Amino acid sequence: MTDLGPVAWPPAPIRTERLVLREPEARDRAAVIELLASPEVSTYLGGSRPRDELERTIPGAPSRRPGLFIVDLGGAMIGQITLTKDTGHLRQAAGKAELGYLFLSQAWGRGYAAEACTAALDWFTGALPGEPVVLATQTANVRSMHLAAKLGFIEVERFEAYGAEQWFGMWSPVALSD
Repeated sequence: MTDLGPVAWPPAPIRTERLVLREPEARDRAAVIELLASPEVSTYLGGSRPRDELERTIPGAPSRRPGLFIVDLGGAMIGQITLTKDTGHLRQAAGKAELGYLFLSQAWGRGYAAEACTAALDWFTGALPGEPVVLATQTANVRSMHLAAKLGFIEVERFEAYGAEQWFGMWSPVALSD
């Protein structure tokens, strides 16, 4: 993943009714490790990473990088959102802004992902007006497919990658405002 081009980073924290989207901080380290080590969270992402490896490789403060938002609920990290220009892990996404999201399983089913992703997309629309955003997920990931539809992503294609059928969609602020 690369930067967001002309967008100044980091933005001020983004506040929603229940959440804050902000940069990573040292207090997020344990939750980041939990997120990346969770078999439930990584079911459709190629599997979890070993906790001992994460403990060794994640610094005292998780890496800060343009486009990475920590999703904070009441002072605790419950997930993360990425909105970054893709470097081509999928040919369909190359050079486009791609939305990604991971949430701790205990935060599932409460609307946090939709609330946080909507806030991130609203911020992105203000930062880069008119630029579309893409999203890819496995079709077997029913929760992610539902969230993509709820956010207004439109299916562009389905294809095989990483040993599974993938769904690729696009979101455009222009199409949403028509």
